[in-house]
Amino acid sequence: MKSSKIMPKQEIGGQMDVIEQISLVNEEAAIDFFLIVRERLLAVNNWGKLAGTALSAFQLTNSFGNRVDRLVEIGDYIKIDIPGPGTVLGRGYDWVKVEQVIEHTEPGMEKVAIVVKPANNPLSGSSVTAHFLTHEASSTFLIKRVGRHIYAEEHGRNEQPNVYMPNTIDNLRNMLVGWAAVLGFSYPQWKALVRGLLQGN
Repeated sequence: MKSSKIMPKQEIGGQMDVIEQISLVNEEAAIDFFLIVRERLLAVNNWGKLAGTALSAFQLTNSFGNRVDRLVEIGDYIKIDIPGPGTVLGRGYDWVKVEQVIEHTEPGMEKVAIVVKPANNPLSGSSVTAHFLTHEASSTFLIKRVGRHIYAEEHGRNEQPNVYMPNTIDNLRNMLVGWAAVLGFSYPQWKALVRGLLQGN
Protein backbone atom coordinates (compact mmCIF):
# COMPACT_ATOMS: atom_id res chain seq x y z
CA MET A 1 0.00 0.00 0.00
CA LYS A 2 1.65 3.23 -1.15
CA SER A 3 1.51 6.37 0.99
CA SER A 4 -0.21 8.16 -1.89
CA LYS A 5 -3.13 5.72 -1.58
CA ILE A 6 -3.55 6.53 2.10
CA MET A 7 -3.63 10.32 1.97
CA PRO A 8 -6.23 12.38 0.08
CA LYS A 9 -5.24 13.72 -3.33
CA GLN A 10 -3.89 17.26 -3.48
CA GLU A 11 -6.36 19.38 -5.48
CA ILE A 12 -6.67 22.89 -3.99
CA GLY A 13 -4.80 25.22 -1.66
CA GLY A 14 -1.51 24.41 -0.03
CA GLN A 15 0.21 21.20 0.94
CA MET A 16 2.95 20.19 3.37
CA ASP A 17 5.21 17.15 3.69
CA VAL A 18 7.30 16.60 6.82
CA ILE A 19 9.46 13.46 7.00
CA GLU A 20 11.99 12.07 9.48
CA GLN A 21 13.86 8.80 9.16
CA ILE A 22 16.13 6.64 11.32
CA SER A 23 18.09 3.46 10.61
CA LEU A 24 18.62 0.76 13.20
CA VAL A 25 21.39 -1.82 13.38
CA ASN A 26 19.26 -4.57 11.87
CA GLU A 27 15.69 -5.44 10.93
CA GLU A 28 15.00 -7.24 14.20
CA ALA A 29 15.81 -4.10 16.18
CA ALA A 30 13.66 -2.05 13.80
CA ILE A 31 10.70 -4.39 14.25
CA ASP A 32 10.94 -4.05 18.04
CA PHE A 33 11.28 -0.26 17.97
CA PHE A 34 8.44 0.11 15.46
CA LEU A 35 6.07 -1.28 18.11
CA ILE A 36 7.08 1.61 20.38
CA VAL A 37 6.65 4.16 17.59
CA ARG A 38 3.23 2.72 16.77
CA GLU A 39 2.08 3.14 20.37
CA ARG A 40 3.34 6.74 20.38
CA LEU A 41 1.47 7.57 17.19
CA LEU A 42 -1.82 6.14 18.36
CA ALA A 43 -1.59 7.77 21.82
CA VAL A 44 -2.72 11.21 20.64
CA ASN A 45 -2.91 12.69 24.13
CA ASN A 46 0.88 12.43 24.39
CA TRP A 47 1.68 14.21 21.13
CA GLY A 48 2.36 17.52 22.86
CA LYS A 49 4.92 15.91 25.17
CA LEU A 50 6.56 14.09 22.26
CA ALA A 51 6.93 17.30 20.30
CA GLY A 52 8.57 18.94 23.28
CA THR A 53 7.23 22.36 22.32
CA ALA A 54 4.62 24.79 23.55
CA LEU A 55 3.15 25.18 20.07
CA SER A 56 0.00 23.08 20.50
CA ALA A 57 -1.76 20.69 22.85
CA PHE A 58 -3.81 17.72 21.67
CA GLN A 59 -6.74 16.05 23.43
CA LEU A 60 -8.49 12.95 22.13
CA THR A 61 -12.27 12.86 22.57
CA ASN A 62 -14.98 10.42 21.59
CA SER A 63 -17.68 11.22 19.05
CA PHE A 64 -19.59 13.22 21.69
CA GLY A 65 -16.60 15.46 22.47
CA ASN A 66 -15.88 13.83 25.84
CA ARG A 67 -12.24 13.33 26.81
CA VAL A 68 -10.92 9.79 26.50
CA ASP A 69 -7.56 8.36 27.60
CA ARG A 70 -6.89 5.52 25.17
CA LEU A 71 -5.50 4.86 21.72
CA VAL A 72 -7.18 6.66 18.84
CA GLU A 73 -10.10 5.10 16.94
CA ILE A 74 -12.01 5.97 13.77
CA GLY A 75 -14.77 8.48 14.57
CA ASP A 76 -12.89 10.12 17.43
CA TYR A 77 -12.22 13.86 17.52
CA ILE A 78 -9.00 15.64 18.41
CA LYS A 79 -9.33 18.94 20.23
CA ILE A 80 -6.35 21.16 19.43
CA ASP A 81 -5.23 24.13 21.50
CA ILE A 82 -2.91 26.34 19.48
CA PRO A 83 -1.27 29.53 20.82
CA GLY A 84 -3.45 32.62 20.71
CA PRO A 85 -7.23 33.02 20.73
CA GLY A 86 -9.44 30.22 19.49
CA THR A 87 -12.82 30.48 17.82
CA VAL A 88 -16.16 31.06 19.48
CA LEU A 89 -17.66 28.08 17.67
CA GLY A 90 -14.81 25.81 18.74
CA ARG A 91 -15.00 27.11 22.34
CA GLY A 92 -11.38 28.18 22.10
CA TYR A 93 -10.15 25.11 20.23
CA ASP A 94 -9.73 23.78 16.71
CA TRP A 95 -11.34 20.40 16.02
CA VAL A 96 -10.50 17.56 13.65
CA LYS A 97 -12.22 14.21 13.16
CA VAL A 98 -10.40 10.92 12.73
CA GLU A 99 -11.49 9.64 9.33
CA GLN A 100 -9.15 6.65 9.03
CA VAL A 101 -6.82 4.54 11.16
CA ILE A 102 -4.92 2.25 8.82
CA GLU A 103 -2.52 -0.60 9.57
CA HIS A 104 -0.83 -2.56 6.82
CA THR A 105 1.87 -5.22 6.93
CA GLU A 106 3.72 -7.18 4.27
CA PRO A 107 7.10 -8.92 4.20
CA GLY A 108 9.81 -6.44 5.19
CA MET A 109 7.41 -3.51 5.59
CA GLU A 110 4.69 -2.27 7.93
CA LYS A 111 2.68 0.97 8.13
CA VAL A 112 0.32 2.73 10.48
CA ALA A 113 -1.52 5.91 9.48
CA ILE A 114 -4.07 8.29 10.97
CA VAL A 115 -6.01 10.56 8.61
CA VAL A 116 -7.86 13.52 10.13
CA LYS A 117 -9.96 16.30 8.65
CA PRO A 118 -11.19 19.63 10.06
CA ALA A 119 -14.58 19.08 11.64
CA ASN A 120 -17.41 20.57 13.67
CA ASN A 121 -17.16 20.97 17.42
CA PRO A 122 -19.16 17.95 18.66
CA LEU A 123 -20.05 19.87 21.83
CA SER A 124 -21.69 22.75 19.95
CA GLY A 125 -24.57 21.06 18.16
CA SER A 126 -23.45 22.83 14.98
CA SER A 127 -22.33 21.17 11.76
CA VAL A 128 -20.05 24.11 10.84
CA THR A 129 -16.34 23.29 10.65
CA ALA A 130 -14.61 24.57 13.81
CA HIS A 131 -11.04 24.76 12.52
CA PHE A 132 -8.86 27.37 10.88
CA LEU A 133 -8.75 25.26 7.69
CA THR A 134 -11.73 24.18 5.60
CA HIS A 135 -13.18 20.68 5.72
CA GLU A 136 -11.45 19.87 2.40
CA ALA A 137 -8.08 19.92 4.18
CA SER A 138 -6.54 16.82 5.72
CA SER A 139 -3.56 15.72 7.75
CA THR A 140 -2.10 12.25 7.40
CA PHE A 141 0.19 11.06 10.19
CA LEU A 142 2.16 8.06 8.97
CA ILE A 143 4.82 5.77 10.34
CA LYS A 144 6.37 2.97 8.34
CA ARG A 145 9.16 0.45 8.60
CA VAL A 146 11.05 -0.71 5.53
CA GLY A 147 13.66 -3.27 6.53
CA ARG A 148 15.80 -1.66 9.24
CA HIS A 149 14.63 1.88 8.39
CA ILE A 150 11.74 3.63 10.16
CA TYR A 151 10.00 6.77 8.86
CA ALA A 152 7.67 9.21 10.59
CA GLU A 153 5.71 11.60 8.39
CA GLU A 154 3.00 14.26 8.35
CA HIS A 155 1.31 15.19 5.09
CA GLY A 156 -1.06 18.15 4.85
CA ARG A 157 -3.31 18.37 1.81
CA ASN A 158 -5.81 20.89 0.36
CA GLU A 159 -5.08 23.52 3.00
CA GLN A 160 -7.21 26.67 2.73
CA PRO A 161 -8.26 29.13 5.46
CA ASN A 162 -11.78 28.55 6.78
CA VAL A 163 -13.52 31.92 6.38
CA TYR A 164 -17.05 30.50 6.19
CA MET A 165 -17.98 30.66 9.86
CA PRO A 166 -20.99 32.61 11.19
CA ASN A 167 -18.81 34.84 13.42
CA THR A 168 -16.80 37.63 11.73
CA ILE A 169 -14.10 37.55 14.42
CA ASP A 170 -13.74 33.79 13.94
CA ASN A 171 -13.32 34.33 10.18
CA LEU A 172 -10.64 36.95 10.71
CA ARG A 173 -8.77 34.72 13.13
CA ASN A 174 -9.01 31.76 10.75
CA MET A 175 -7.78 33.85 7.84
CA LEU A 176 -4.67 34.85 9.77
CA VAL A 177 -3.95 31.43 11.27
CA GLY A 178 -4.93 29.55 8.12
CA TRP A 179 -2.69 31.55 5.81
CA ALA A 180 0.16 31.22 8.31
CA ALA A 181 -0.29 27.44 8.15
CA VAL A 182 -0.45 27.42 4.34
CA LEU A 183 2.75 29.50 4.25
CA GLY A 184 4.55 26.95 6.38
CA PHE A 185 4.35 28.31 9.91
CA SER A 186 2.96 24.98 11.15
CA TYR A 187 6.01 23.13 9.81
CA PRO A 188 8.06 23.41 13.06
CA GLN A 189 5.22 21.83 15.06
CA TRP A 190 4.93 18.82 12.78
CA LYS A 191 8.70 18.51 12.46
CA ALA A 192 8.96 18.37 16.26
CA LEU A 193 6.22 15.73 16.41
CA VAL A 194 7.68 13.38 13.80
CA ARG A 195 11.09 13.69 15.44
CA GLY A 196 9.52 12.94 18.80
CA LEU A 197 7.91 9.79 17.44
CA LEU A 198 11.37 8.45 16.56
CA GLN A 199 13.31 9.60 19.62
CA GLY A 200 15.22 7.24 21.90
CA ASN A 201 15.97 4.47 19.42
